Amino acid sequence: MERKFYCVFVAGGSGTRMKSELPKQFIPLSGVPILQRTIERFLDAAPDMHVITVLPARNLDTWKEICSLGSLDVPQTIVTGGITRFHSVQNALKKVPDGAIVAIHDGVRPLVSVALIREMRRRMSECRALIPVVPVTDTLRSINPSEPDPDRSKIVAVQTPQMFLSEHLKAAYRQPYSTLFTDDASVAAANGIPLSFIDGERYNLKITTPEDLGLAEYILTL
Repeated sequence: MERKFYCVFVAGGSGTRMKSELPKQFIPLSGVPILQRTIERFLDAAPDMHVITVLPARNLDTWKEICSLGSLDVPQTIVTGGITRFHSVQNALKKVPDGAIVAIHDGVRPLVSVALIREMRRRMSECRALIPVVPVTDTLRSINPSEPDPDRSKIVAVQTPQMFLSEHLKAAYRQPYSTLFTDDASVAAANGIPLSFIDGERYNLKITTPEDLGLAEYILTL
């Protein structure tokens, strides 16, 4: 039996680095709130997906209003975030059954391609965790004179969505929280889940600054 597909959209950010009073996930990108545009991109790729949206308690009413005004007419489970991203995802996974594929995606990465989402979902028939990565192109240098410079060929930048077999990720999130957990892949790896990798995308950027927003606006015109 084919596994059902769940996607958790983590949208707990503020507008601090964006220099906006409006939380960044609600800022319009070409006229559409970033979070709405992100979810719609996934719906284009997987119309059968189950949507779980994670938001701070203070933003729940704003999001419900945006969905109403913006015609985001899709069933979704809305979950209140925790004190860290780890705890937010942990809360969301309580709504995901065993035996599913679950994708965890940053709510402010609206430019991920339909093709990547579909290919990752297809690849989940042969792996337990699949992580998109892109090469680091900048020169890397250690600021500690006693340490060698990092080998750029062995370093990648990690993106989302990150996909997992739900029962394995839920088990991993029963671990005690650690500051070493920087993303879902690190939580999975700490619990012994083998990670597989797929080429990410140059334009799958996380919008956190006004410059990111301007770049995203430009990319949408290409």
